[in-house]
Amino acid sequence: MFPLHRGRRLRVNESIRSLVRETSLSPADFMFPMFIMEGENTKVEIPSMPGILRRTLDLTVEEVKELFALGIRAVNIYVKVSDDLKDNTGKEAWNDNGLMQRAIRAIKAACPEMIVMPDVALDPYSIYGHDGIIEKGDVANDATNDTLVKMAVSHAKAGADFVAPSDMMDGRVLRLRQGLDAAGFHNVGIMSYSAKYASAFYGPFRDALDSAPKDADVDTEPVEVPKDKKTYQMDYANRIEAVKEALWDVEEGADMVMVKPGIAYLDIVREVKNAVDVPVTVFHVSGEYAMIKAASERGWLDHDKIMMEQLMCIKRAGASLISTYFAKEAAILLNKK
Repeated sequence: MFPLHRGRRLRVNESIRSLVRETSLSPADFMFPMFIMEGENTKVEIPSMPGILRRTLDLTVEEVKELFALGIRAVNIYVKVSDDLKDNTGKEAWNDNGLMQRAIRAIKAACPEMIVMPDVALDPYSIYGHDGIIEKGDVANDATNDTLVKMAVSHAKAGADFVAPSDMMDGRVLRLRQGLDAAGFHNVGIMSYSAKYASAFYGPFRDALDSAPKDADVDTEPVEVPKDKKTYQMDYANRIEAVKEALWDVEEGADMVMVKPGIAYLDIVREVKNAVDVPVTVFHVSGEYAMIKAASERGWLDHDKIMMEQLMCIKRAGASLISTYFAKEAAILLNKK
């Protein structure tokens, strides 16, 4: 029978398409990951992430003001820690005058309405590049949780709106919630990296922070160090496990959950979105960013079109918030419309 229904009637022109569009993007959907280093009036481009910079604190503050003016309302911040401050305990992570803590205070002083979500994990502070304390050849879960609580409370004292544990230790969300509440920070939220996979897409990020697992050059007895992060980050072959991890984190007090990486894991985003009753954040990670940059530099892809398509697809899959290195570029494009 000749079709009575024609889908093309709703695709005739852009005006009609915009009327029936199911998903939309705005700058408020984005969180911008920022890398911060010591010094003054200096910025350094990360070779594997064209356009992404490590900035000193003064330039970070200026960038945050620009982001806010574009409509971006959240930043996820990471610090490049000097090698002489690294050890196996990660004690610099809860130094009240550490770079992270100074960064939080400076951003909130300059732009109070910007939501600041500092990273909570020990890898930038570890001589071994792992997200926790190394004991007997592995990352010690419960000892690491003790340090993460100190770290999160120090971030809250500095003015963080949310803490963002990316370590994947078991039970850390509950410990963080208990620690924050005991310190009087009942309104500081937790955005948990709940389904964080052991992914090769993180390579450029580890270049930015020098946080890849490694043997440390220290004057002590040799320490057996795991060569990768697969004992705590998730196996990318697994789907049901991601839902379980997210549900555990919500039960322990997470205010938001995250799926990481993004585009290669949109099935996981939808599964988690269907399972939880809290906002779902998706991290469009450094490797996904770098691939688009590299392909577009060679003329193989249209940079802006593929950037916006990927971001729209992440939102369509169920993201409430997208942490992406494209946040500023995408916001500029959206504001031109």
